[in-house]
Amino acid sequence: MAGSTLVSPSVEPTAGSPARSMSVSPARETWRRFRRHRLAMISTIVLGLLVLGVVIGPWIWPVAINDIDFAAQLQTPSWSHPFGTDDLGQDILARMIYGGRISLAVGLAAMVVATLVGVVVGAIAGMSRGYVDSFLMWITDLFLSLPQLPLLLLVIYLFREQLKAVFGLEGGVFILIVVVIGGLRWMPVARLVRAQFFSLREKEFVEAARASGATKWRQVVSHILPNAMGPVIVAGTIEVSSAIIAESTLSFLGLGFPPDIPTWGRILFDAKDHLDVAPHWAMFPGAAIFLTVLSINFIGDGLRDALDPRRVI
Repeated sequence: MAGSTLVSPSVEPTAGSPARSMSVSPARETWRRFRRHRLAMISTIVLGLLVLGVVIGPWIWPVAINDIDFAAQLQTPSWSHPFGTDDLGQDILARMIYGGRISLAVGLAAMVVATLVGVVVGAIAGMSRGYVDSFLMWITDLFLSLPQLPLLLLVIYLFREQLKAVFGLEGGVFILIVVVIGGLRWMPVARLVRAQFFSLREKEFVEAARASGATKWRQVVSHILPNAMGPVIVAGTIEVSSAIIAESTLSFLGLGFPPDIPTWGRILFDAKDHLDVAPHWAMFPGAAIFLTVLSINFIGDGLRDALDPRRVI
């Protein structure tokens, strides 16, 4: 019709449109992508239940971990002992709850040590050139070439008694295991951080900060490190599971915590001679270690996918 004007209808942004995605915060978008990883979500629930169990377990199941009852030796799971008993009649469920606290604490603390050392070494190497970078990478390669389990056993065997005398029985062993495991697991994190720094330090936003007069320290803290934390977080989750396995291995070999401090690995070590008559004694701590490590690995996979902007989920 002459003189009329055509007015196009307004288009509301849909859920998948760029206008909508631009309004979503990075944290919310990461959570959305993480939720779509079903195995990671299931693993988060499983790990949460395990952590909740070892935290509130003593109030739900208030049984002393070292109470001896020779009349209840090697009992199978029952209402009075849901996980059965060991060769001294001690309740395995109570010892599992107590041991879970130590195993998880060792994993988290060793992860913190390994991540901190790896981030510092990787950041210095990534921001440096020439001799500093070459020397730090030579140290990293040297540690990577060392046989970790024999070295771990040797260090703990040599220094365990000295730390026991200074920090007490439980505290000394805990500090030694955390420091040694963390001190032997920082190399992958250092290599990862160094590679991230090499890539990010040439980006436009870092060049702009450098041109505006920002010091190297400010470039690292304000611009490079925050953008490199995604892969570091993923690597940290893997380090937790590695530390739990290392602690369990030490306890299984008899060089971890003493018998009156029952970690999951220590319970497995005590059960190895009774597998034919009391398989439940080893089954429950083995299942706890398996579920914890598997859950943490799947959570790491989910975080890797959620923090990778190039991956379409």
